[in-house]
Amino acid sequence: MIEVTNTYDLQPGVNLESYAEWARKAAETIVQQPGLVELRANRNMLGAPQIRTTTCWRSTIDWATFADGPWRALEQELRTFATNFKVEMWGPSPLLPTPLRPDPTGGAGA
Repeated sequence: MIEVTNTYDLQPGVNLESYAEWARKAAETIVQQPGLVELRANRNMLGAPQIRTTTCWRSTIDWATFADGPWRALEQELRTFATNFKVEMWGPSPLLPTPLRPDPTGGAGA
């Protein structure tokens, strides 16, 4: 599985209603993509970048299919609202390839 993170700021004076409409349309499109595991969106509570979205994909091929298809038009439109746009692609760590979570019973864990 891979994670693709986009971070950006909104341009000064951006029309927030138009941006929200774009975000809803983008989310609807993204969640319909083959190979998507999860979409998360966050706001930075400490400043910039203001927005981070993370998509998790089963494979780089799934993400590439999306990136070369529906994402092209969505990204072009996003850039009318956003500045300081940055993309990162993350794969699993060779040392900790799966998430670690605390034992919900409070025990020592596995």
